[in-house]
Parts: sequence; structure tokens; C-alpha cells
Amino acid sequence: MNNYVTGAMIRRLREGKGMTQEALAERVHVSAKAVSKWETGRGFPDISLLEPLAGALGLSVIELLSGEAVQNRNRCANMARCGFYVCPVCGNVIHAIGEALVSCCGVTLPPLEVESEDPEHCIRVEVVEDEYYVTLDHPMMKEHYISFLAAVSDQGIQLVKLYPEGSAGTRFKIDRVKRLYACCNRHGLYQWKRT
Repeated sequence: MNNYVTGAMIRRLREGKGMTQEALAERVHVSAKAVSKWETGRGFPDISLLEPLAGALGLSVIELLSGEAVQNRNRCANMARCGFYVCPVCGNVIHAIGEALVSCCGVTLPPLEVESEDPEHCIRVEVVEDEYYVTLDHPMMKEHYISFLAAVSDQGIQLVKLYPEGSAGTRFKIDRVKRLYACCNRHGLYQWKRT
């Protein structure tokens, strides 16, 4: 049952908001006794109460169900703190500027972590006029390929989705690019930093 809403989290969030059990109960339209049961693990909120409960506690339903409240401290949208998420079901690529709780196709996605570079995942960069020509010597087969390449600057992101049997390369405008990323569908995310 820990994959549902935990009583400890409800209590922690309620107390963090300075709310009594009675105040939370009033906002969710249940009795204070029901809130007490949730917090002590003697009962669980009905699924129809998840949205109002999440709203009263100041978080999303996904955060409530995951047991983790996301507090993005990246208020100035610092691109150095960006993260990538890839859905294993549909292949959707999602980019966030800072901490986020991302879900796609019913799956909560973890942020991709940068892996240590190896010969198969070495990002090669050539300067061609005002662009970076980015390539990798990597297989591009249906079961193993580079799924996307991305260039991140302090102003934004350029992202190119790649497909099996295509080439593992693209061009990006150099303008203020600080980092380049390549994502292998089997081995994860790799990074190149401008020195």
C-alpha cells in the first residue's frame, strides 16, 4: 500500500502548511476523524479525494501518489540545471529546467543521469561556420541507437530527435552553447562541455 498515499506524507505536508486536521478535513469535505485515520495508517483517502487533497496540501496528484513533493529551487530558470526525461513506452523526450515530477504513458519518469563517456558514446564536435557539427560513431539499429541530440545554452535548448537507421549526427547553432548531450536508448545520457 505504500505506492498509494502515505499517512506520514499527509501529516508532514499538513503540518508544513500549519494546518490542523480539522482545517484539512474541512477543505477536503471529510471528517477530522477520517484525516486522523489516514495519518495513522488505519485508512486511506478514497480515490475521488486525491485531487482535492493534493490541492489542499499544495502539490500535484502525481506528487501525492509518489510520496515526494517536488520543490524546484531553480526559480531563475538556470539552464545549467536542466534535465531530460525519456518515456520507455512511447519514446517521448521531455526537457525540464530544474527539478520536476514528470509522467508519460502512465509511468513516472526519472531524470536521465549523465554517464561516463566511453569510445562508443564519444561526442565529436566540429565547428562549421556558425554551427557545431555533432556526430557519434554509434550503431543506429532498431534495437540500439542514439535517440536524441541536444544543445543547451544559457538561453534555451536545441533538440533533434533521431531515429534508427538514420545518422547519429546533426548541426546546432553555436550561439552561447555550453553543453551538448547525446542519449543512447540502451546506455543513457552522455555530455560534452565546451572548455
